[in-house]
Amino acid sequence: MTLEELRKEVPELENYLKYMPKELEQRYWIKTYAPGVIIHQKDYELEYFGIIARGEHRVINEFQNGNVFMIEKNEPIDFVGEVTILAGMPKTSVTIETLTETTVFYISRKDFEDWIAKDIHFLRLVAHKIAYKLYRSSYNRGARLFYPPQFILLDYVLRAAAMEKVEKTGHIIIKKTRQQLYEECGITVKTLNRTIKKLEEDRVISIEKGKITMNLEEYKRARDMVHHYISY
Repeated sequence: MTLEELRKEVPELENYLKYMPKELEQRYWIKTYAPGVIIHQKDYELEYFGIIARGEHRVINEFQNGNVFMIEKNEPIDFVGEVTILAGMPKTSVTIETLTETTVFYISRKDFEDWIAKDIHFLRLVAHKIAYKLYRSSYNRGARLFYPPQFILLDYVLRAAAMEKVEKTGHIIIKKTRQQLYEECGITVKTLNRTIKKLEEDRVISIEKGKITMNLEEYKRARDMVHHYISY
C-alpha cells in the first residue's frame, strides 16, 4: 500500500500529514497486521515512529513474573513510540497488541524527531493525544486502588453491556477468558472467581457456559447498585 492510497482510505489522516516534510514521502513504510499481533514490544530499542491509521489495539505492561496488566485500549488515529521518543528514552516502556486488523504508517525515529522540530501543528496533535491518554489514565486510576473488586468488575460489565446496547438486545455475553478479565480489570484470577460468584449471588450477572452474561433485568439491577458512583 502507498501513502496516497492510505490517505484516500483514511481521510482523517490528512490533518496529521498536512505539513509532513516532502522528503519523508520517499522514506516511509506501511504495514498491515492481523488481530492478536505484537507490533511494539516492551524493553526493545526503539528505532521508528508509527501512526496507527486503522484498527484497534491494546497497550499492556508485561512483568518479569509473567503477569500482564492492560493499561488502555485505543482506536485510530493513534501513535506508536511517541512517548518513548519525546521522553528521550532508548527503549520502549509498553507492549502494543492489535485487537483488529491494523494498518500503521512508519518512519524512522530520527525522521520523526526532525519532523516535530519543524512542524508545530503535528507536534501539537501528538502532544494532545499524549495528554488526553494521561488525563484518562489519571482520572480512572483511583478506581482500581480504592473501589472493591465487585465494583470494578461490575463497572466493566456494565460498560460492555452499554456498548453492546443491552437495552435493545435484552442480553449480552462477555466473551472474555478469566485471564483477559484479569488483565483488563487488574483483579487477580483468584479474586476474580470469588467476585464473579458474589455478583451472581447478588443477581446482577449470570454465568452461561463459563462466560459472564447479563440480561436487561440484571443490567438495571446492577446499574442501581452502582448509581452513586457512575452513570450510563
